[in-house]
Amino acid sequence: MAITITSFSQTLRDMQINTKPNDPGSYPIARDDEAWKEQLTPEQYYILRQSGTERPFTGKYNDNNREGIYFSAATGQPLFYSESKFDSGCGWPSFFEPITENAIYYRKDTSHGMIRTEIIDSGSGSHLGHVFDDGPPPTGLRYCLNSEAMLFVPRGGELPGLVKDYMSEYATEEEKKVVRKIL
Repeated sequence: MAITITSFSQTLRDMQINTKPNDPGSYPIARDDEAWKEQLTPEQYYILRQSGTERPFTGKYNDNNREGIYFSAATGQPLFYSESKFDSGCGWPSFFEPITENAIYYRKDTSHGMIRTEIIDSGSGSHLGHVFDDGPPPTGLRYCLNSEAMLFVPRGGELPGLVKDYMSEYATEEEKKVVRKIL
């Protein structure tokens, strides 16, 4: 009988999911670096534009259990509905599926000696976090996001200007329908 031992370093190297990278490299919302710095807080810029991360258990949305929609803090694009949020225990807000099929793109991330699947908003290519294959049914996926990469609007809440701009200028009919239905 053969015994297979998977080392911790092997596990860290193979944290990618079976999703093909689909990042087109260009996006409807494009700004130069200075414009992003003017729009975003330093923390948001670090995460969204430099692929940074916040420390676990420190994000403002990690323990948020209110009903509503999470939007990209870079674009105002709808990303996740609170019904797909779950407590994964990892210290970052976790979701099992995006609000629409085309809300995010995937790209291979080989930073920090690991192979992971990075998730970015499809509106601007801004870094949101990573996706892993250890989530709950029905998808089995865990979309692990940085709170600073998102804006949360509770059911019945007022949409911030960034979200209103996105909804009027860039939103697909599917996105408009979903946001109207939920909020």
